[in-house]
Amino acid sequence: MKVLIVLTSHDQLGDTGEKTGFWLEEFASPYYRLRDAGVSLVLASPSGGQPPLDPKSSAPDFQTDDTRRFDSDQEAQQALANTTVLADVSADDFDAVFYPGGHGPLWDLHADTHSIALIEAFIASGKPVAAVCHAPAVLLKAKDAAGEVLVKGKKVTGFSNSEEAAVGLTDVVPYLLEDELADAGGLYQKADDWTSLVLTDGLIITGQNPGSSAAVAQALLEALT
Repeated sequence: MKVLIVLTSHDQLGDTGEKTGFWLEEFASPYYRLRDAGVSLVLASPSGGQPPLDPKSSAPDFQTDDTRRFDSDQEAQQALANTTVLADVSADDFDAVFYPGGHGPLWDLHADTHSIALIEAFIASGKPVAAVCHAPAVLLKAKDAAGEVLVKGKKVTGFSNSEEAAVGLTDVVPYLLEDELADAGGLYQKADDWTSLVLTDGLIITGQNPGSSAAVAQALLEALT
């Protein structure tokens, strides 16, 4: 079993002058769930190399057993520092794809032509596509074989408007993910803020927030077995 993990290459939090990127828990937790289950992993990003880490995600308040494991895992750190350029990746080589969140994907991956083509190829081949927190933004511009927006009529979740307000970034992000998923025809659902929620609808697996990361990985494993 082989899974592709696609991370953001975007590191600017709007025009705030602050940094963003991927959220560490949303990478580390699925990384270890999948790897410990014997899945072979390949990491990719639009620019290749080291993806930007949201500095807030490595703060003490946001540490988990998985992030601490990553901090002492030289092999995982080396893999992350040397991600493959996304344009060089083919869906034919993998059984599924997983997208960690963080605010970065709102800016780059949601409109990245290589990512969109990759998602469409996975779906067309009957392979699962999973995304957590802000990463369901990658689904917004993808279409199915009939040319319909991929999330139309599908149960989906992602970082909610109330969670975005809670972190004070409603007026910073380029759009609110909850609104965009609903506007695209997705059957958006959410749990209480910071509560784990994972939805599986056909080949699409989405998680609401960082705390949903492990459950998304588990749902992906179940979809692959």
